[in-house]
Amino acid sequence: MDQFLKKCEDSVLAGDADTAFALASEAIGGEIDILQVIESGFVSGIREVGRLWEEGEYFLPELVMGAEAVKKALSVLEPALAGQELSREVRGVGVIGTVQGDIHDIGKTLVGTMLSASGFEVYDLGTDVSPARFISEAEAREADFIGASALLTTTMPGQRALIEMLAQKGCREDFLVVVGGAPCSEDWAESIGAAGYATDAVAAVELIGRLLDGKGGRTP
Repeated sequence: MDQFLKKCEDSVLAGDADTAFALASEAIGGEIDILQVIESGFVSGIREVGRLWEEGEYFLPELVMGAEAVKKALSVLEPALAGQELSREVRGVGVIGTVQGDIHDIGKTLVGTMLSASGFEVYDLGTDVSPARFISEAEAREADFIGASALLTTTMPGQRALIEMLAQKGCREDFLVVVGGAPCSEDWAESIGAAGYATDAVAAVELIGRLLDGKGGRTP
């Protein structure tokens, strides 16, 4: 079993989505603990990828390929868990998207993949998302957090508009709002009242995990 888990982890470190998919398929075809394969194999791999990224040993292509390998494996393993009436522990539920007027999605999509691989339930709303849609989807999903990305200085005000609309609707305290994107910064996040700012996908996972831990975990 340990050798199999190491192969799963190595497939993520190598960014080999085809091998990850094959190993995941092998896992559901045998008498292997699927939850253990996910957590001690593939998720362990993406955590190591994140560590190597932070230490400067891996770069964006390795991060993207590692995340895609996990995504491919989970596409096989999570339906198998559902069939066994099992589920992974959900660390938190969130909706993410790129703000209204902005159609950039590479960074936002990577954040969603990394969050999913790390145990979060994520609903990706895509690009050009209005404040009203962010809020309605967050309410419908009973989300803990909203992740709003802006890749243009001209669309950054959409992040502020989201927080202002939450306040107007009286639900500002219901969701942690995290912002990101190339033109954003800690100062910007603080100025608009966001819960935090993440520079990249790895930082987003760490930030959201830390914020939810501070809030007492999953909201009722």
